[in-house]
Amino acid sequence: MPAKLVGKAVTAPPRPTRIPPVALADLATRANARPDPDAPAVSDVAVTGATLRAQHVRPGDVFAALPGARAHGADFTADAVSAGAVAVLTDAAGAARPAVRAAGVPVLVHDDPRAALGPLAAYIYGEPSLELKVIGVTGTSGKTTTTYMIDAGLAAAGATTGLIGTVETRIAGQRLASAFTTPEAPDLQALLAVMRERGVTHVPMEVSSHALELERVGGTAFAVGAFTNLSQDHLDFHADMEDYFRAKARLFDGRSRAEVVCVDGEWGRRLVTPDTVTVALAGDAHWTAGEVRTSRSGEQSFRIHTPDQRAIDVVLPMPGLFNVANALVAAACLDAVGVEHDAIAAGLAGVGVPGRMERVAVGQEFTAVVDYSHKPEAVALALDAVRARTEGRVIVVLGCGGDRDTAKRPLMGEAAARRADLLVITDDNPRGEEPSAIRAAMRAGAESAPDRGDIVEVGDRREAIRVAVAAARPGDVVVVAGKGHETGQEVAGVVHPFSDRDELEAAIRASLGEPA
Repeated sequence: MPAKLVGKAVTAPPRPTRIPPVALADLATRANARPDPDAPAVSDVAVTGATLRAQHVRPGDVFAALPGARAHGADFTADAVSAGAVAVLTDAAGAARPAVRAAGVPVLVHDDPRAALGPLAAYIYGEPSLELKVIGVTGTSGKTTTTYMIDAGLAAAGATTGLIGTVETRIAGQRLASAFTTPEAPDLQALLAVMRERGVTHVPMEVSSHALELERVGGTAFAVGAFTNLSQDHLDFHADMEDYFRAKARLFDGRSRAEVVCVDGEWGRRLVTPDTVTVALAGDAHWTAGEVRTSRSGEQSFRIHTPDQRAIDVVLPMPGLFNVANALVAAACLDAVGVEHDAIAAGLAGVGVPGRMERVAVGQEFTAVVDYSHKPEAVALALDAVRARTEGRVIVVLGCGGDRDTAKRPLMGEAAARRADLLVITDDNPRGEEPSAIRAAMRAGAESAPDRGDIVEVGDRREAIRVAVAAARPGDVVVVAGKGHETGQEVAGVVHPFSDRDELEAAIRASLGEPA
């Protein structure tokens, strides 16, 4: 099977074609950075871009040499300068590195250069977020689905949109692959400037906790900031749930002109201020949903009740009450940027999200679904949703990623075993870990579940999907969970091509006797 190394090359982000030069002295003032007196003076230096990756430097760039977990970006300064960097932004430790001392370009020193980088890049690219309506969505689950719902509503209203998130980045319909859920600060500001240049008016974007903690959205003005929910995830990065919440809450520190918050959970309720627009499936909120009905295909119809006592009748081609909650958040965000209710309903009716409760139907007599659920609560919600619309069995294929939050593995196993008639434990993206150890942690949780169904372990994910399909009978539901839209599987530092959707379709076709 062909393979490629992971993380060795990140595609350079797009840049706008027209960038009026700005003076490095002005950047130093705006960033509250001090010129290094031992480096060349900042006067008469013109800047036309910024990056924190030496391999992406273009002539006229500021190179942001940031401290990292394994190396200091300052050590790559020679490469950056040889590619055309005209100045360096770094911390005191970086400024003292030999590579920076020998660079022969001005050096701006800041106690927290990562925090300074976003506003600095925004200034270089002409503050693009001030001319766009950027709608940021944060939360543990639902970010991708909600941004796609917002994008669909904006399209129905005739807007020209950009989209930034886990699955893809789009600029006025042109698709780019996504390296991160939220790009690094200079890449994001350049991307927003490209969108402005190409006539984009609105930008729904996912805002991860990493992006907020690592200042990737620094310098970005949000027309709307939205919160979906919070549950256990990323505790390999955050110290605990409180720390995780504090990172999410930074989207609501005044950088968003309007704030939309789902208050179905305690975490959301903690974000509410007198100006917050609230949404809820149950209880008091400005936006609520009622009269929810689900067809056997999973399509849901419901009525959104708005703050002005009007109603929006919605048909949503996605199952699960959690998607009704996502639709409420999307509707409130759309309303906040002036989208009419008819367009909100039309957008929700036509939305489709790659790898999120995505059906695979090729004539088989059972339902097959691919979903990105890779957190305990997301697994539970997805399986509850399919259980509610089938009288047959629920068969689940599930793995956990390596080099990530280890505590959630038994919880995911338990959540799946509690709801599945047959759970097939398999590999997800083992990354640098031993796959069998990850599966063992999942299995321990699964076997602890009361009233659990059958459990089998098949390490090879392709074979695990085939086992699930072979076990399916008419009326059953097969859910392949965890990887969703992803098109690769990372094992021992190598990404192998792998698509859950393609593998599920191939297994079904083989079971029907169709040629591969």
